[in-house]
Amino acid sequence: MTVNMINDTVPFLREALDSGPGTKYRRLADAMERQIRSGSLEPGSKLPPHRILADRLGITAGTVSRAYAELEYLGLVVARVGDGTFVCHREIDRKRDAGFRNATEGVAEHFDMSRNMHIPGQETTFLAKSLVGLAGDPRRLHELMSYSPERGLLRHRQAGARWLALDEFRPQAEQVLCTNGGQHGLLCTLMALLRPGDTVVTEQLTYPGLISAARMLGIRLMGVMMDEEGVIPASLDEICRQNRVSALYCTPTLQNPTTAVMSPSRRQEIASLCRAHNLLIVEDKAHAVLVKDRPLPLSHYAPERSILIGSLSKAVAAGLRVGYLHAPTALLGRLALALRGSCWMATPLAMELASEWIESGIAEQLLRQQISELERRKALVEGLLEGLSFRTHPQSPHYWVEVPEPWRASDVEADLKLKNFLISTAEAFAVGRAAVPQFVRVSVSNSTHDDGMLAEGFRLLVGALRPDAGRVDT
Repeated sequence: MTVNMINDTVPFLREALDSGPGTKYRRLADAMERQIRSGSLEPGSKLPPHRILADRLGITAGTVSRAYAELEYLGLVVARVGDGTFVCHREIDRKRDAGFRNATEGVAEHFDMSRNMHIPGQETTFLAKSLVGLAGDPRRLHELMSYSPERGLLRHRQAGARWLALDEFRPQAEQVLCTNGGQHGLLCTLMALLRPGDTVVTEQLTYPGLISAARMLGIRLMGVMMDEEGVIPASLDEICRQNRVSALYCTPTLQNPTTAVMSPSRRQEIASLCRAHNLLIVEDKAHAVLVKDRPLPLSHYAPERSILIGSLSKAVAAGLRVGYLHAPTALLGRLALALRGSCWMATPLAMELASEWIESGIAEQLLRQQISELERRKALVEGLLEGLSFRTHPQSPHYWVEVPEPWRASDVEADLKLKNFLISTAEAFAVGRAAVPQFVRVSVSNSTHDDGMLAEGFRLLVGALRPDAGRVDT
């Protein structure tokens, strides 16, 4: 924003502050939103620093900060740490709002290490056999081609309860709903149990699918501070004391992207805090199934307020689009309404295949194969990361790698893309206005079985972060 633009804009903003409805920060945000949408504030324009605009308008810097935060929530501006706040270009969302593509159309131009994908295994062989078996059972085929209850057929919910079970956590089929994948389960949960304007607390770096869904539904996200176990209880408590919060969304096991795993004691503490502040708990266990000796879910510690989201996407087959919700009895009706309103019912054919595989042990066999392949690939590349600071977990499909000074994560991402390798930066996972850490997420679970390309991608990453490392030839 040039000096002339500031001079032209200030009278308009001052008038809006004097005459508009609502609080000052909302009046200021609304006025600036109108200017951005009309084109008076052009894409790429830099907004004035908080203190300068506050002095010109005769208001506090805090009011300007809240107005800018509102504009950022709407996707109209983006704050760049150490650089300022800029008007977004039209049709271009922030990475933290855009999420990830779930597939690449046509021939892939890049070797994709930016996404955690299911690694193809024997599922197509099992699928062919299962379909042949179904073809010989006209009664089941007729049932699967008809409408089913919105919560799912009983045998499908029983299989879902078995898939979600862990040690003494034994879900009942009556508390399970079938969904078209984990993302659909998350969307139904948000639709059913929250309203536009409600606030959900989540990790400062969180699942991009939540960010996209929350923005679409008008739900506000607030980032809670994290450590090596994930959500910090004291930070959650402070946010809840200072704000009106409706729910906590978190991934206690293999947190995405930091790979954090909450200890049982931390889970108990989080559950107690959610009771104290009357928070709904939405727990995502998308990657948790990959961990052999994982702790019990939060649903075990606070069953009366916890929604557990599980799926087969990471362990069995992403294309089946099979997911499950485990919820308190009191919330089942509202969740069923959201299911009916979004798709009427989860696809019976996919649920039947998943149920057959869960009950027969095929799903567990495919899960073990997935874990084994992840461990093999990580053994292939982990030695290449020597000298770098990174976090991972033996069963995590990715590495969370720190970008040392003076390099920036976005520069490393761009450098590798020029060499036809894709990685992701912390920006895609960031919530709120807190400074985004300089980290990149690099996955080994590319669907292409090409060890040479995978190793080369990690060598290029190391070369970008440590130019002194040089190239290591095979």
